[in-house]
Amino acid sequence: MPLSSLEASKRQAAEAALAWLPERGVVGLGSGSTATFFIEAMARLVAAGRELWGVATSMESRRLAQTLGISLLPDAGPWSVDVCVDGADEVSRALDLIKGGGGCHTREKIVNRASAFNVIVVDESKLSGQLGERWAVPIEVLPFGVGNAQRELERWGNVTLRERQGHKFVTDSGNYILDLHTGPLADPAALDVQLQAVPGVVDTGLFIARADVVVVAGEQGIRELRPR
Repeated sequence: MPLSSLEASKRQAAEAALAWLPERGVVGLGSGSTATFFIEAMARLVAAGRELWGVATSMESRRLAQTLGISLLPDAGPWSVDVCVDGADEVSRALDLIKGGGGCHTREKIVNRASAFNVIVVDESKLSGQLGERWAVPIEVLPFGVGNAQRELERWGNVTLRERQGHKFVTDSGNYILDLHTGPLADPAALDVQLQAVPGVVDTGLFIARADVVVVAGEQGIRELRPR
């Protein structure tokens, strides 16, 4: 089946990220639709003889990588990741990110932090002036006391407990997701610190200054954005 224009842009961005991979090393494998295209493209390099190992940021990415023949390091680590390639739900003008639409942001942040270089791959629809213009902030929380966490988080906006098919959404780590609808954020770094202090919060989907390059695919082709 032919790809839609959006899917084609995602694949284009994902395949452009291959240029950042080492000849031999460890690669962080992101999660989500764009990351799926990247994992498929990386698998072709591995099949052709490139010595690359992966660290998966979700069970879904782990299953896909294993199916395609990519050797994976144990989930427990510790790892030294050469490059991590991942997507994002929103990218601000400052190249800060909101991630977590798929509920994998805590694991993605751990791998991001362990990586010497982070490549974010998106289509141009993910770009915005400020974080919060297009996306709520996903917050992974413990199931115990989730109502208390939700009540505290309402200081910063409307909070909804994420559900899928009428049931609470559960992350790969067995936690829940609260989506915080803030509107445009003037200071996402300060908000991240405040949210992290709420009891029961595991991690937020705010990735501040965590992109070394953002690869954007659009009607005009591929472009690379770097922090100033």
